[in-house]
Amino acid sequence: MSARSSPAALRNREPIADTLAPFLPDSGRVLMIAEGSGEHAVHFAARFSSLTWLPSDPDPQARGSIEAHRTDAGLANLEAAIDLDAAAQDWPIRGSFEAITCINMIHISPWASTEGLLRGASKSLADGGVLYLYGPYRRGGVPLAPSNAAFDESLKSRNADWGLRELDDVVALANRYGLALRLVEEMPANNLSVIFRRQ
Repeated sequence: MSARSSPAALRNREPIADTLAPFLPDSGRVLMIAEGSGEHAVHFAARFSSLTWLPSDPDPQARGSIEAHRTDAGLANLEAAIDLDAAAQDWPIRGSFEAITCINMIHISPWASTEGLLRGASKSLADGGVLYLYGPYRRGGVPLAPSNAAFDESLKSRNADWGLRELDDVVALANRYGLALRLVEEMPANNLSVIFRRQ
């Protein structure tokens, strides 16, 4: 399969890496949920070369794109993508991870996927491990930017189970799974970086 290119990934990969850098350990494993095109995986694996990166996506075409980018990059610390659905009760992985990333999935999936993501992260992260989320959110008392409001309407018109989530709801659910909020940072294009740490 051919390598896909995501303009959004090309724009946000460096700001995301900059935000993530202080929270990553010097060594260990990172699981990437709903990786998409594979461009984040290649960029992060190149920048953080002492970490081993395992991308995943439930979409066969996405996994094909990841593999094409991975083959082209030739990075020894970037593993082949696996078929993983965040909503699944059991993830097809072994061992624990020092970090998990999930970029632009929560708003383009049913709430069950967010529940599965947080449940799976709680099971799969090592003690003190980091969960990194990126995307647009609703925040209590903060009006949606016009572009995010239009995006939310577009998502809901495509699938009634999609749409921007309330950040407070995500944080409350994360807390139930032993994941404590450590950072909320505004990012380009009205997105947020949200970082949790496993207790």
